[in-house]
Amino acid sequence: MAGLLSATTSGFLLGGSLIIAIGAQNAFILRQGLLREHVFVLCLICSLADAMLIAAGVGGLGTLVASSPKLITVVTIGGAIFLACYAVLAFRRAVHPETLRAARGGKGSLKAAVAACLAFTFLNPHVYLDTVLLLGSLSGRFAGPARLAYGVGAAAASFVWFFGLGYGARLLQPFFARPAAWRILDIVVGLVTAGIAVSLIARLFAQA
Repeated sequence: MAGLLSATTSGFLLGGSLIIAIGAQNAFILRQGLLREHVFVLCLICSLADAMLIAAGVGGLGTLVASSPKLITVVTIGGAIFLACYAVLAFRRAVHPETLRAARGGKGSLKAAVAACLAFTFLNPHVYLDTVLLLGSLSGRFAGPARLAYGVGAAAASFVWFFGLGYGARLLQPFFARPAAWRILDIVVGLVTAGIAVSLIARLFAQA
């Protein structure tokens, strides 16, 4: 029992350390949480996607992905293009910032939000590097039930983080009642997504 608890804790802490970072996916969930738009569905998608990728990594898919550089290249290019486009949209929003009340006046469609969420999740090579390769390779320290417990702990960290971020964002709503706050948020989102896009392309050329 102690061994299973240790493996679960190890997976939870490592999974949490990888996901708790200012990234495009987290910035998207934060913004949706502030707007209170489709929060449950989007948090669930992100959490389940992470759980699925972690399960794949722990199950041994990490080795297969690592041996397929073409797959990583395709995902990298697609992710960079998507992130660059989203950065442009964020900077455009920053030019004409909105208040929280105005932002919530015209609720975005669930279909568009889900499509963006899936793109942020699966067009980001870091997702595969972190969940499939890194978490998957480190699961080799455990065997049998302990390895399963490690994967469960890592997946649990994703659920805790995304739902905490999505629903905890409403605590910041008084601050985002001012247009200037939305300008700051969108500038940060734009810088983060643009920075990730540039880093992806730079890494691709460095490996060429």
